[in-house]
Amino acid sequence: MGYLRTIIWVLVTIIIVIFAMANWNPVTVTIWPGQVLDTKLPVLIVVAFLLGSLPMWIALRTTRWSLKRRLDTSERQLADMRALANRPADPVPAPPPPAPTQATPVNDIPPSPFDTQ
Repeated sequence: MGYLRTIIWVLVTIIIVIFAMANWNPVTVTIWPGQVLDTKLPVLIVVAFLLGSLPMWIALRTTRWSLKRRLDTSERQLADMRALANRPADPVPAPPPPAPTQATPVNDIPPSPFDTQ
């Protein structure tokens, strides 16, 4: 895949060089009234291309920055979840004491004050 990319960039560079050599003509550009700039056509085209691509480059960099922040946050949360999942289990609580084998009667009714025994 890297070879294909290199071949494409070499072809684009050759086309740009041929275009620049064929159009190496002086151009007069009026920036503001009273401001005149004499430059070569390929230089003007390259500067216009760079100025036009600058806003898109800034937009892509900010998008990449925000996506990288979101990815870092997600990776931290995933690491925390894995740490929680891999921690040792809580010790098993001791079983309750066994119930007595003989049932003892429960005397939960208080004696009446009127009973005399």
